[in-house]
Amino acid sequence: MNDTTENWPGDFYRLRETLPAEDQALLAELRGFLAEHVAPIINDYWTRAEFPRQLIPEMAKLGIAGASYHGYGFRGRSPLLDGFIALEIARVDCSIATFMGVHGGLSAGSIYLCGSEEQKQRWLPAMARMEKIGSFGLTEPEVGSGAAGGLMTTCRREGDEWVLNGAKRWIGNATFADINVIWARDVDDGQVKGFVVEKGTPGFATEVMKNKIALRVVQNAMITLTDCRVPHANKLESANSFADTARVLRMTRGFVAWEAVGCGLGAFEHALAYAKKRKQFGRPIGGFQMVQDQLVKMLAGVTTSMTLCHRLSQLEEQGQGSEEAASLAKLYCTVSARETVGLARELLGGNGILLEENVGRFVADAEAIYSYEGTREINALIVGRGLTGIGAFV
Repeated sequence: MNDTTENWPGDFYRLRETLPAEDQALLAELRGFLAEHVAPIINDYWTRAEFPRQLIPEMAKLGIAGASYHGYGFRGRSPLLDGFIALEIARVDCSIATFMGVHGGLSAGSIYLCGSEEQKQRWLPAMARMEKIGSFGLTEPEVGSGAAGGLMTTCRREGDEWVLNGAKRWIGNATFADINVIWARDVDDGQVKGFVVEKGTPGFATEVMKNKIALRVVQNAMITLTDCRVPHANKLESANSFADTARVLRMTRGFVAWEAVGCGLGAFEHALAYAKKRKQFGRPIGGFQMVQDQLVKMLAGVTTSMTLCHRLSQLEEQGQGSEEAASLAKLYCTVSARETVGLARELLGGNGILLEENVGRFVADAEAIYSYEGTREINALIVGRGLTGIGAFV
């Protein structure tokens, strides 16, 4: 049996091998780190709904935050490597992948795409080193999919300061983040603008959200902004409309698509290992036709999704990516992940709901990935608008 099918069973078409050797080596190092430091503890942290913050300095040594950004201490590698990093982390735990996606993608990405050169130099090197952790505040208690036209958090300029008022909800990392990117609607011109609100700023308060059934390790927060004053120097220079917000979301939707592939892959790998060891009627269940059929269905879903994401990342590197392409990938891969983790849980029978068998965690986490960064319906409408030239959002 070759190395791919033995050690990388979900990479059936050997897509990992299209990366340069140094990138493959980084993925192997990341895989080793996850196996040694994350896999043994993650169920405990998932149960307690706590984040293993002690892992951050060790993760920082890998240099994987914002791996496709150029300059400011980032690796300057390809979007394809960034995608495989998301996949690798998610195949062990989707919460840790989400943490990285928020920090290195949404938060650092907002500054990378919309910040001035001075702002990039001020914040990004520390974010690349993961000495400062970022969050991204867009979703609100009453505004999710309608953020483009209905954002209720306001900003008002007063001299050299901006005053922010409102609330944000479901904001990953915000309970302990140092750098919080907050999107608010300007009361004067009605446009959405982006700001960096640093930890400890008066008027900025967070409260951890409890009782989640998915991504329990992620520290999602309710943010309250009460006459929160930030200097004009903290207003992202090129974040002046929701179109700028959308630029960030387009980039990170590809990351979420890759994360969905990793979610399905993790469930598939656990199901495959289980099928080889679990015995019924005197032999491993992996030797029964119906079980093999389920495994192949899972593999087909993972492979199709991985191939789609692979091409999306290539288009991004070539400067030919589009909002529609990212939305199609996010839509398809999250639907496929849901189906894959469901098949994995079914294969394990009653054991599939035991946390110790791991698959149940992927089943729960797939539900969150399915919804955040654009629901299936919203992404379908983005693709539909691209196909027909007609917007059908309202």
